[in-house]
Amino acid sequence: MLSRKGLIPDDFVVTRLAEDVLQPKFKTKQRKARFVDKNGACNVAHTNIREQGRFLQDVFTTLVDLKWLHTLFIFTMSFLCSWLLFAMIWWLIAFAHGDLDAGRADAVPCVTDIHSFSSAFLFSIEVQVTIGFGGRMITEECASAVLALIVQNIVGLVINAIMLGCIFMKTAQANRRAETLIFSKHAVVSARNGRLCFMFRLGDLRKSMIISATVRMQLVRRGATDEGEVLPLEQIDIQTDNPVGTNAIFLVSPLIISHVIDRSSPLYDVSAADLQRQDMEVIVVLEGVVETTGITTQARTSYVCEEILWGQRFVPIVSEEDGMYAVDYSKFGNTVKIPTPSCSAKQLDEEGGLARFRLRESAAARGSVRRRIKQQQSTSKEE
Repeated sequence: MLSRKGLIPDDFVVTRLAEDVLQPKFKTKQRKARFVDKNGACNVAHTNIREQGRFLQDVFTTLVDLKWLHTLFIFTMSFLCSWLLFAMIWWLIAFAHGDLDAGRADAVPCVTDIHSFSSAFLFSIEVQVTIGFGGRMITEECASAVLALIVQNIVGLVINAIMLGCIFMKTAQANRRAETLIFSKHAVVSARNGRLCFMFRLGDLRKSMIISATVRMQLVRRGATDEGEVLPLEQIDIQTDNPVGTNAIFLVSPLIISHVIDRSSPLYDVSAADLQRQDMEVIVVLEGVVETTGITTQARTSYVCEEILWGQRFVPIVSEEDGMYAVDYSKFGNTVKIPTPSCSAKQLDEEGGLARFRLRESAAARGSVRRRIKQQQSTSKEE
């Protein structure tokens, strides 16, 4: 098995997402449709395309993009039609030369043993697929037969190259490799290194690595320009803080990709309460080169407001066992609650940052402890 055997429980189904975790229960609200589904499919329908001929200008890509049933149908019909077409040509050559006449048994035919359209069809198959049973063969009597032989061989090679290349590209498509690249089902917002951060977890189930892997994030929401133009799908880039400190990530074990919510972040004004009211979507795109095939692959997912957990962080899943590091994928999407301010990063900066928040939290904790002690003392005196 190519995936990391023994690290994934049998009852854990990998669908490029992590396991379900408990979500905060909010009132259901009607929200807009997702721009990118959790499995990476883009939720966009192209309608009213008038220039359909543009797809025929790139026939190979069109064939690769078709469904398997349509591709196999075209694969079968292309060979069958070419066999029938050249069978008709061979039959016409034999008919024009008089080879179909029973009275010319002693004459040299253009093609031996062609007596009907069925025999011409069988000879067409033998020529194109180079079977060569030996019963039928071309002679040097007719130049038209030699020309037809050359044309059919060239046409057969072209059909073989196109259709076999199409089948190969469909089986080796990059999105197949993305099936073993998993994202956590939920993203989290919590404090990390003194700043509020948006985080999600990313992992690769195969032993073969993704070379030069990079992660990009975008925020998609409804926006408007200063002139009043409404942008139904405004896309804003989000800078990622890669854990290895470079543009590329080393995805040999699951990583937590974070985005620092600072003044340049589009999430700077978003608070925990805003997540319940706003309609926005964070799109995550992983790109890299497959080590075994050299093909560039891309894996996508997205997080809507209901899938962003405020005040939680991911639990550790990597441990050292018997001189090697083991990854527990059963905890891939598990989170724990931690003290986190519910206000936006902008308001937090205006109030002094996380240090001031921790001081208030510690002061409130000490005050609650004192109140409990006083209540206990007053209760004991009354007794």
